[in-house]
Amino acid sequence: MRAEAQAHVDQINQAVALLRRFLDWDRALKRLDELNAKVEDQALWNDPKAAQDVMRERRRLDDAISATRAIERERDDTVELIEMAEAEGDTALADEAVDSLGELAARAETDKVAALLAGEADGNDTYIEINAGAGGTESQDWAEMLQRMYTRWAERHKMKVELVDYHAGEQAGIKSATLMIKGENAYGYAKTESGVHRLVRISPYDSNARRHTSFSSVWVYPVVDDDIDIEVNESELRVDTYRASGAGGQHVNTTDSAVRITHIPTGIVVACQNQRSQHKNRAEAMKQLKARLYEAELQKREAEANAVHATKTDIGWGHQIRSYVLQPYQLVKDLRTGVTSTAPGDVLDGDLDKFMAAALSQRVTGEKVVVEDID
Repeated sequence: MRAEAQAHVDQINQAVALLRRFLDWDRALKRLDELNAKVEDQALWNDPKAAQDVMRERRRLDDAISATRAIERERDDTVELIEMAEAEGDTALADEAVDSLGELAARAETDKVAALLAGEADGNDTYIEINAGAGGTESQDWAEMLQRMYTRWAERHKMKVELVDYHAGEQAGIKSATLMIKGENAYGYAKTESGVHRLVRISPYDSNARRHTSFSSVWVYPVVDDDIDIEVNESELRVDTYRASGAGGQHVNTTDSAVRITHIPTGIVVACQNQRSQHKNRAEAMKQLKARLYEAELQKREAEANAVHATKTDIGWGHQIRSYVLQPYQLVKDLRTGVTSTAPGDVLDGDLDKFMAAALSQRVTGEKVVVEDID
């Protein structure tokens, strides 16, 4: 079999192996049988919430198992077709089959990522909070570039983006911003973006055209469903009000309608200023706070279950997850997985899927990759 076809087969095999490992194949098949039996039990439907949970788990497992089996079946059929075509000297048929194998490899990658989004909150909408690091205008401009990058990523996936909180930079860019992204599996895809992002470029704000390094942090946490009860003690909160900044109507910018809430036990701070009234901003900020507390609990569970570092521990200066070099050469490099792109313009325009897919896969394998940062 020609090298191109073998490369596609290897890619498919890697995706299938990861899927089987993630699903714990034998246990998944047994669990699906159990869920099918539950669905047949009429007593289940007396509790709509329990029935909904069972149906959701059953659909997720059935989709993942069916997709894996379909990929394996198509791989075997296509390989057999290629071998037969090559044996008969039918070059056109062999070429067509190799192309089909390439399409199957791409689909296997897509199905693999979709199956990996099986966490408790992966299907939820998400908040993406961006904060400029030290460095004044340089870092603030970089933070705004990241805000645009995640907005474009969401738009590419037909997701809805809302600007929940915004603090403009002193000369350019932003000090911080919080986006709410609404769409299927928004949190599942975006959760691997939490961490410090590093930019290296010739500064447009330096008259001597020197290279500058800037840092901004990204924090991703799920929007909490109303069904999830997060208890917050009012006595543990400090609530501050202030005048909203940035775009807004006359009323928004001339009254202390913006709200900042600090959860004293954890030090978590959330803010909202996009609503017209202080009451609505407080309600939205409380949603964010509950989401942050929920996300912290999810991270705690994940760390305990998998002995994998909690995302929060990676968010500190000097612990960047990705570097973006714009000058003198162009390269984006993920320092966790080693995935690179020589088209930073595309990445900054929202082309993040391969970085997210690699980081999700790494969570399953637990494989550590030694990656050197770039200058």
